[in-house]
Formats: sequence, structure tokens, C-alpha cells
Amino acid sequence: MSTSETTPDSSSPATSGTTPANPANPSAPKLPQPVFDIDPTLYAFSPNRETLGGTAYLITYIAASADNALERHNILVDCPAWTDTNLDFIAQQGGIRWLVITHRGGSSRVRDWQSRFDCDVVVQEQEAYLLPQIKTHPFHRELVLTPHHRLLWAPGHSPGATCLYSSTHGGILFTGRHILPTRQGGAAPLRVSKTFHWPRQLQQIQRLLDEFTPQTLGYICPGANTGFLRGKRYIEQAYEKLTHLDLQVMAKSQALL
Repeated sequence: MSTSETTPDSSSPATSGTTPANPANPSAPKLPQPVFDIDPTLYAFSPNRETLGGTAYLITYIAASADNALERHNILVDCPAWTDTNLDFIAQQGGIRWLVITHRGGSSRVRDWQSRFDCDVVVQEQEAYLLPQIKTHPFHRELVLTPHHRLLWAPGHSPGATCLYSSTHGGILFTGRHILPTRQGGAAPLRVSKTFHWPRQLQQIQRLLDEFTPQTLGYICPGANTGFLRGKRYIEQAYEKLTHLDLQVMAKSQALL
């Protein structure tokens, strides 16, 4: 259970508790890194201790508004560590329009994030109650954020687990802890002792296979276990790797932890 589950968003002010970056100190917070080296519009943050090593992502997106002016509609997927390095970086990218929480373990200091960047907190309706002091934007099954980004309810790991789909780069799915990288270089759901509903989670894998194709789902950006990516920041050939899963065999698997 993450810190945010037991104490949703500490009451500390948004300007406190930050950790300054010190380039001379190798243990100092690192800058977010581009997921794709040739495209600096998508960034991965270092794992956040407050979310049990969860990886958050920043999607920078510029859209034309009704009056033809360009507006930044940046999306933060889950909560990175609350550090000066991360806060300054996000501000330099134009702030946050939406903070998407993919599952209950992906939230940390949500109230501070919302206060600092005046962003909408988007969460599946079954987990909105976990953030009682925060104004949230709950949704049911799907929610379109931009012409290229939409949220999909994917229950199983937790009741309100959510994936964010981006149609860019041949399709990217931000999976939180719904689908994770494996030691063997694959992609799979992980059954743990706290898994809410394992059969339902496997059903959601089949749903993804039914909804997408190899042409529309090229990459997965997972919310944990990123050390298994061996230096990369994505799982490539995502659809193909999901087709290799034997869901009937997996249904009989036992919890790992």
C-alpha cells in the first residue's frame, strides 16, 4: 500500500518538502528522460519511493484552441517524486493540464500537485473516494482528453485501474501496474497478494487485444518494474508480446507476493 492510500496527500504546503538537485552529487534527483531519444515530447521520471518505485510520465501536447491560439494540454501520468528538479522541469514544459492516476498506488501528494499546477485530477470513479480532499474528474469506462489521448478503464489490479492510450508513435499504452515488463523481455499482468480481481484483469488483456492491432499498439510504457527494460523506457512490439500470453494458463497462476 502506498503512502497516498493511508494518508491521501500530506497537508504540507506545495512549496515545502522539495529536494534540490545537486549536479555534483550523483545521488541527487535526476532529470526526467525522453522515452524516445529522437522525440522530446514524452518523458519518464525516476521511480518514486512514495509510490513503491512507481514510474510517472509527462506527455507534452500542444493543441489549437477555438480561437486558433496554441495551448499546452500536458498530461502527467501518475505522480513523480516531489522534488525541485521535477517541479522546475514540469514548469519549463508548460505545466500540467491533467494529472491522470492509473491506479490507487500511483498517487502521492496529489493535492500539492493540483495546487501547484492548477490541474484537473482524472481518476476512474471507483477510486475517486481515495482522494476525499481533492477535486477530481472521475470517469466511468472511457474518457477522451485530446484527439490523440484517451483513458480506458482496466479493472483487475485495483478496482479503478486505468490505462492511457496515445495514438502517437504507432500507439502507446501507459499501463500503470496493469501490464508490466518481465525479466524475459515480455509484457504481462502480475498477480500479487493485493490484486483486486485476477480473472477480471486477464479479461482486460483480452479486451486490449480485441480493440487494438499491431499497427495501433506499438509500445507500452509501464508504471513499475522498469528496471527489466534494461535501459529502454518502453516495451516495444507491445501487441505482439500480449498475443504470446496464454491467458487460460495464467488464470491458474498463484500470487507471487
